[in-house]
Amino acid sequence: MSKQQTDLPRAVGGDADGGKGISVHNVRKMFGDFVALDDVSLEVPGGGLTALLGPSGSGKSTLLRVIAGLEDVDSGRVLIAGEDTTHLRVQDRNVGFVFQHYAAFKHMTVFDNIAFGLKIRKVDKETIRKRVEELLALVHLEGFAHRFPNQLSGGQRQRMALARALAVEPSVLLLDEPFGALDAKVRKDLRTWLRRLHDEMHVTTIFVTHDQEEAMDVADQLVVMNEGRIEQSGSADELYDNPANEFVMGFVGEVNRLGDSFVRPHDIELVTSRTEGTEEAVVQRIASLGFEVRVELALADGTEVWAQLTRAELRRLGLREGQVAHVRPVLAKSFNGGSPSHDPGESTPRGPSGGDAESSASAV
Repeated sequence: MSKQQTDLPRAVGGDADGGKGISVHNVRKMFGDFVALDDVSLEVPGGGLTALLGPSGSGKSTLLRVIAGLEDVDSGRVLIAGEDTTHLRVQDRNVGFVFQHYAAFKHMTVFDNIAFGLKIRKVDKETIRKRVEELLALVHLEGFAHRFPNQLSGGQRQRMALARALAVEPSVLLLDEPFGALDAKVRKDLRTWLRRLHDEMHVTTIFVTHDQEEAMDVADQLVVMNEGRIEQSGSADELYDNPANEFVMGFVGEVNRLGDSFVRPHDIELVTSRTEGTEEAVVQRIASLGFEVRVELALADGTEVWAQLTRAELRRLGLREGQVAHVRPVLAKSFNGGSPSHDPGESTPRGPSGGDAESSASAV
């Protein structure tokens, strides 16, 4: 794919002209000798919810901070709602920003925290009161207006932070690991709430996460980053079913490696007797995880793989730890030994000439 500015990874259902969304054109950012963003280009549609997903150091938080104006670019452009904001000050970009650790004003009540941005903008008191009351209802914090941040739970503080960011009616909402400091149950509840909130508000939103399940659950579009580059962007289904390369397949969803092929755990079939296309393995461990059962196995050459079964399938097979089973990969992918893409515009899997190939069990 060309690296020209017109060739940007497009968001699901998004328009290419930027509209009310965000356009990032060939952005490069370095910290000393470290390349944090390497010629990154991206389109985010107006009203969409996009997740920047990747391991630590991949550049996702830096990209978010560049869009917010908290970091200057070395080269490239950032457009918000069609306006070139590359060199605008943070306060002139009309961006709402939510950090992982809330950044609440501890000496202020919930009401005053949410109202802070409006007061700075010299909005009249009656308008502030109405706006804050609307937001308190929106984030389900009615009755908490006069409490202080230390009197709220972690989830409540994060909802307060989101309300504060929304108070000034930003054109863009940027969330940097917004649920990272919360426990698993609260995280799951809040991401469901965030999805519903977004469906009501339709504010163009980007959030950073390293949690693939969180990204797949909440976002319209996933953007997978690695070493300062975009490896692939698209819907959760697109990235899961048609990964552009080994990195994306390994990062978006669980995967086993069998020789030069990659197999999802749910695409491994287990049988109790040898048949054509199977390989012998020893059951090392069986872990029941509610409806799903994880069966860990060791192949004859020492390769460790695992298969995802239902409880009914496990009962039917009668598997036990230490038992010999036979493994058959039902669907495998091969990337011809390819490494992660170095094309910042890579947004779709490559074709037969150089990309991934699906193979049935007989081809593995």
